[in-house]
Amino acid sequence: GLSPTLQELEVVVLDARMCNNSRFWDGEITPTMICFQGRRRGSAPSKGDSGGPLVCGKRAAVAGVLSFASPNPTDPFKPPVATSAVKHKKWIQKTMR
Repeated sequence: GLSPTLQELEVVVLDARMCNNSRFWDGEITPTMICFQGRRRGSAPSKGDSGGPLVCGKRAAVAGVLSFASPNPTDPFKPPVATSAVKHKKWIQKTMR
């Protein structure tokens, strides 16, 4: 079930070239996407987490927004993917004005 408490997951960003490997997302990862995995084995975002922030740094800056993952969230060959907020910074600033 859904937790009434905000959850946090420590993740590691993966190399985009690896994520585009034929064993992984097979070329579907674009330069505006961030591929990542949970730091602990078997930990991953789950259904309903899409739209959540991918945050980094000591000052907690938003680096991306969770976009999609495999139907099996712990599949090591289909890691979760976020849309990069950094790559869309100009559009975000323009839209927020």
